[in-house]
Amino acid sequence: MKVRKGASFMKRFINRICLVLLFIALICASGCDKSSTSKETLGKAIPSKSEKVGSGTMNEEKIKIGFSMDTLLEERWLKDKELFKKAVENLGAEVEILAANGDDSLQIAQAETLIHNEVDLLVVVPHNAEAMATIVNKAHSAGIKVMAYDRLVKNADLDMYVSFDNEKVGELQALAITKLVPNGKYVYIGGAETDNNAHLFKKGVFRVLQPLIDKGVITVVYDQWSKDWTPANAFKNMESALKANNNEIHAVIAANDATAGGVIQALEAQGLSGKIPVSGQDAELAGVQRIVRGTQVMTVYKPIQALSEKAAELAVKMAKGETIKVERKINNGKVEVPSVLLSPIAVDKGNLEETIIKDGFHSKSDVYEKVQ
Repeated sequence: MKVRKGASFMKRFINRICLVLLFIALICASGCDKSSTSKETLGKAIPSKSEKVGSGTMNEEKIKIGFSMDTLLEERWLKDKELFKKAVENLGAEVEILAANGDDSLQIAQAETLIHNEVDLLVVVPHNAEAMATIVNKAHSAGIKVMAYDRLVKNADLDMYVSFDNEKVGELQALAITKLVPNGKYVYIGGAETDNNAHLFKKGVFRVLQPLIDKGVITVVYDQWSKDWTPANAFKNMESALKANNNEIHAVIAANDATAGGVIQALEAQGLSGKIPVSGQDAELAGVQRIVRGTQVMTVYKPIQALSEKAAELAVKMAKGETIKVERKINNGKVEVPSVLLSPIAVDKGNLEETIIKDGFHSKSDVYEKVQ
């Protein structure tokens, strides 16, 4: 009888233990569900790209484009920022924009932030064409494709490049200047050596100049880069060129309007402003006003609205996983990058109104303000 009582006791004890364990398990399950709900409430997890694109529900999230910009210190890039933002938003997506103002380390850190924020596609205007290769690799590791905007990223598995035909820009500059000065001493004031576009502009310029150099009718007496594209560095370069040649210079090809501004300041200091033809590029307001004044003979107009709209269109399509077909590819030192290159336009006093002003790039009142 004792044995049977002991067995009955043990059975009841085991049943109670089982009930306790079951109760604990139910509490744990309830706690896990509560934790999951709490996490979702505090910060909703970002859905995968396929969920963003194809759900078709009221909770569908917008495509988000990250835009890493070199600088916003120049008029031209402020226009790019606003036009690109507007174009992306018109396509139903959103954009997060960060600018490093010429600081390579900061631009890399900002691009990493955009990657961390899980943008669907990263668009980059690199300050340093080589340095940003590391960002392409990091973006790809996170499953994010990368587009280079206006400036090529070198030595990276870049997914897309949208810009203007930058060698053509240099050709247009050189053709305009050689038409005015078919022989003589030339100065070339380049842009930032770290910017791949600066090399492309120069390549286009010397494609036109080299046959004339070979004939001996043109001599390039000074050729120097301008760090960070700043007018101050271009001014120093032009000062050195004038000093080295006793002011005997007949033409200057400056890589953009900012550097042209520095060149013209140096010429003014020597009483030579308006006497020596100077080229530019970007159609900045100050550059266009100098054309009206006669201190700068031309600029190269790159319709930025067309560039920003094309880049936005391709960026959103790529973010959605759509296949993009392009006819042209550019070698960036590692791969043949699918590329879309738009056409630039040479502008001087003769066609200023039918190009820049007609397009609304600058208003007529702004162009002619304080120029009389």
